Amino acid sequence: MLADHARINVAGGDGGHGSVSFRREAHVPRGGPDGGDGAHGGSVWLVCSDDLRDLRSFGRKVHFRASRGAHGEGSGKDGKRGENLEVPVPPGTQVTLESGVVHDLVRPGQRLLVAKGGSGGRGNKHFTTSTRQAPRFAERGLPGEEQWVDLQLKLLADAGLVGLPNAGKSSLLAALTRATPKIANYPFTTLEPVLGTIEADNRQLVLADIPGLIEGASEGLGLGHDFLAHIERCQAIAHVIDVAPLDGSDPVENHRIIEAELAAHDERLASLPRILVLSKIDLVSDEVADEARREWEDRMGEDVPVLLTSSATATGLGTLTRELLRLVPPRAAQPEELGTELPEAARDQPIAEHMVFRPRSKTTIEVEKVGPGTFRVVSPQVTTLVRRFDLENEDAMAHVEKRLRALGIIDRLEALGFEPGDEVDLGGELFELEF
Repeated sequence: MLADHARINVAGGDGGHGSVSFRREAHVPRGGPDGGDGAHGGSVWLVCSDDLRDLRSFGRKVHFRASRGAHGEGSGKDGKRGENLEVPVPPGTQVTLESGVVHDLVRPGQRLLVAKGGSGGRGNKHFTTSTRQAPRFAERGLPGEEQWVDLQLKLLADAGLVGLPNAGKSSLLAALTRATPKIANYPFTTLEPVLGTIEADNRQLVLADIPGLIEGASEGLGLGHDFLAHIERCQAIAHVIDVAPLDGSDPVENHRIIEAELAAHDERLASLPRILVLSKIDLVSDEVADEARREWEDRMGEDVPVLLTSSATATGLGTLTRELLRLVPPRAAQPEELGTELPEAARDQPIAEHMVFRPRSKTTIEVEKVGPGTFRVVSPQVTTLVRRFDLENEDAMAHVEKRLRALGIIDRLEALGFEPGDEVDLGGELFELEF
């Protein structure tokens, strides 16, 4: 079975801690601090790889963590940076982050950062001042980012064959391409999408056989609902209808059911170029086939070609191939991926290989009194400051209090009635501050 959904946990490596160390050399009675810096942890990247075809490998492994950065050492030795972890995914993978942001990886070589490694801590050599010649503290490394990521595979097909079960889609795909889908005379023979490649006019066109849809498929009924997403990237749809269903069903009603399900799943699918394919005409007389074509041409209008085909006798397959090539323009002629054309003045401008967007850091600091003798400080900057240091260390605590005063937090606490010995919630941890 095609594995087209996966949920994985990714975590960047933790940053290494800075070192607390002092020079100890012969004939150097007062060696200064020489603690090295901790290294940054590795990051987790998703990489689009043409070596994969589905998400099956994520059924065996769910957790992906990059290596942590090494701690700093004495003699000014910095730690070794953690190695990045690259996780390959197949082309056509749609990535949804916990924040709700969605990314598409469609071309081999595309990369997406999903978990950044934590930054390393500075060694004690960085905290020497004119009044503090021998700092006995260093920064801790920060933990790497961690989140759950949803992966969904949407096949990269140029055109899709849709229709009710046993409409003849698999037979058409086998006749038009070198694909070998399973073909049998019972419903839901096709259990997963099958791709085939049409080669004509010095072009290649990827055609997808979508498992048979039924009424209610967009709401989860039948087998086809899981695969509706695979035609979202198609640029044309060939709607296959059995010209004379053996079960006695009405072809017009069959057509209505499929079109309604496509529109319910995605309004864009309802607007895609169409070809109406009347299949299995070898099972009816020429008069019946011609009459069916005329009726469907009147019903569909001039914009939708109506073709008579037979996979058994190859009737109409050449015409179907030409119509598919006509509806799907060559790749070079297709619009930009974002779906908008560039302004005339911008078309000749060089395009950067990539652009990086980073959210602006939140610098707001909220200070509030939450109870008698209890205060709370809410700020990403303060949270990071607290996580960086071992506050059981008196020197480190003195440094943190100095930073809090520089940020104006001490003055704001005193304005709210703070007194030495009161408890202050800093980044989720309670401390008794004495100043």
